[in-house]
Amino acid sequence: MISFNFVETKAFKIKRNDLKVNIKKLIEAEKLKVGDVSFVFCSDDYLLEINKTHLNHDYYTDIITFDYCEGKIVSGDLFISIDRVLENSSNISVNFANELSRVMFHGVLHLCSYKDKTPEDKKIMTKKEDFYLSLLGVDYLV
Repeated sequence: MISFNFVETKAFKIKRNDLKVNIKKLIEAEKLKVGDVSFVFCSDDYLLEINKTHLNHDYYTDIITFDYCEGKIVSGDLFISIDRVLENSSNISVNFANELSRVMFHGVLHLCSYKDKTPEDKKIMTKKEDFYLSLLGVDYLV
């Protein structure tokens, strides 16, 4: 099951069914199965507190992914700072929908075992993000 939640941020309308279908397509294209995937859209401060509490990091980030995958079943909680996505989209001159889709797919790719700690891993991750963005689209806002 794929769910979408809003915590400490203003809710916005998203095409939930389209997103669910395409996230499922991404996971299945990676030869995995969909379990419970929860997206939590939140504020910078909310995500900073998670970063401090659970990862001992004292800095803002756009996404934190908690991986609960078992075998080929993809499950996890993805916390996304809407404040960070808005600022990043402005800084790199892309629209909010595009940046939000990239961050969401990025988190799902983490659940599919992709990493981004090394330059080579980042290159592979970005290539996968680009592939799925072009294949599945970015128009998920209402």
